[in-house]
Amino acid sequence: MFTGIIEGLGRIQASEPRGGDMRFTIDVGTLAFEQPTLGESIAVNGVCLTVVEFDATSFQADASNETLALTTLGRLPLGSTLNLERAMRPTDRLGGHLVSGHVDGLGAVASVHDDARAQRWRFDAPAALLRYIAKKGSICVDGVSLTVNEIDARGFEVALVPHTVAHTAFAHTAVGAAVNLEVDLVARYVERLLGQKEGATP
Repeated sequence: MFTGIIEGLGRIQASEPRGGDMRFTIDVGTLAFEQPTLGESIAVNGVCLTVVEFDATSFQADASNETLALTTLGRLPLGSTLNLERAMRPTDRLGGHLVSGHVDGLGAVASVHDDARAQRWRFDAPAALLRYIAKKGSICVDGVSLTVNEIDARGFEVALVPHTVAHTAFAHTAVGAAVNLEVDLVARYVERLLGQKEGATP
């Protein structure tokens, strides 16, 4: 599990086809990388990846065809800036919201404009995901926990404070770029429970 609070910025150092899927080498950049362990989880632009090899400045992780199809990882060029977060520990503060690192689908940056010192970002999103997004609820975009300010039939809007812009990959994200979206876990479980209740025998 993750919190959606980005701990560092890295980059794609290498990508290598492996038996039909991909292995990525991620330069950890500004991420604090003390005592890494094989098998630990790291969120890369919101995608939970498992560390299979590492050294002092990078780690390697495999991405399945499912991951490549449902996220932006397979289409990012080498050198792309990445949001990185190591898995949360039981003693950590939950500064954002509970994030699984299991991307639900892709959105796209529709517009960006200044709002005093902050920026308002609008994202287009698939209708299948918009049903889970609520005004003033939480959304994870490329691994960043954000609060939804507005929502309509095409997408949603958030506000990014200067700190978020400066310390995430949003500083390098252009209008039109694809982004990974993960809806709030609670919304998914509520739908599942209500669906079971509605389909139950009276």
